[in-house]
Amino acid sequence: MGPTPGVPVPYTAYLRVYEPLAAFPEPERTHWARYARTERRPGAQDELRRALAGLLPVPPLAVPEQESGDAFVAEIGGVVCVCPWRTRLRAWLALAEADRELPAPLLEAALPSVVRRQAEADYESWRERNPDARPWLRSALWHVPVRWFLLFSDEEREYRKRGADGAEDGAGGSAEDADGAGAGGGAEDGAAVLRYRTPMVQARRRLARSLRTLRTEVQEGPLVDGLVDVGRWLEEFHPRSLVELDYGGLVHTISEDDLAADHSAADAAEGIAALRDGDTERAGDCFEVLTDRWRAVQERQFAS
Repeated sequence: MGPTPGVPVPYTAYLRVYEPLAAFPEPERTHWARYARTERRPGAQDELRRALAGLLPVPPLAVPEQESGDAFVAEIGGVVCVCPWRTRLRAWLALAEADRELPAPLLEAALPSVVRRQAEADYESWRERNPDARPWLRSALWHVPVRWFLLFSDEEREYRKRGADGAEDGAGGSAEDADGAGAGGGAEDGAAVLRYRTPMVQARRRLARSLRTLRTEVQEGPLVDGLVDVGRWLEEFHPRSLVELDYGGLVHTISEDDLAADHSAADAAEGIAALRDGDTERAGDCFEVLTDRWRAVQERQFAS
């Protein structure tokens, strides 16, 4: 028995790239064009529940046997864009991260070594046939990485309270969902939404400016390395794509007051601007606000 339908899985945020249909070769382009016209499509919570259900059998299913045919859909100036789930590829990548980050006893209990070895062998074989494959979305557990916020401006922030019909805070306006729901990322009806959306050209420009400032003032460190990694990833996509930061399931664990007061992209931008002006004290204050905010969220994963 899998996770109960309708019960939110509250720990994952996303950075997504929506590419125009023209970026996809046939027959994939036709598939996504037809998919975008379907009335009801599964969302991020559905994907998470499916993944968790795969861990329940014995032995657990670490990686789906077939690649997902689902995607998130958005419309940009009348152009339909899609963000394929690519659940199987992302599961392989996540498995490699888990091997590095989780304690060995915990990892062995959740995913026995025989299961991991088979998944790794399957991935190596698949990668030989698909050397250029990359995921259209990245995820983060129990936080939003600071480097993601540097791709966006506060004016692109969209916030919708639980049960509200539309965005209440932040004009957004860079895109509308193809199904007209305005939720983005397959958010469920009535759920809170906090997201940022920007054209790819803007995301790349802001990243380059931030990276230039950090390399001048800080030179090296996790934030610099993380931005370089995100920049390389964004270069893989069509220049007319849309980039989206979605708080995803985190909205289920953060209070409405905290969500309404959360302007993390503005804080990150102010910190970079302060560094550019040589005001290291103000920059430290801005990034300290961000760090404290997300540390408080991360600590909730240990709440009983």
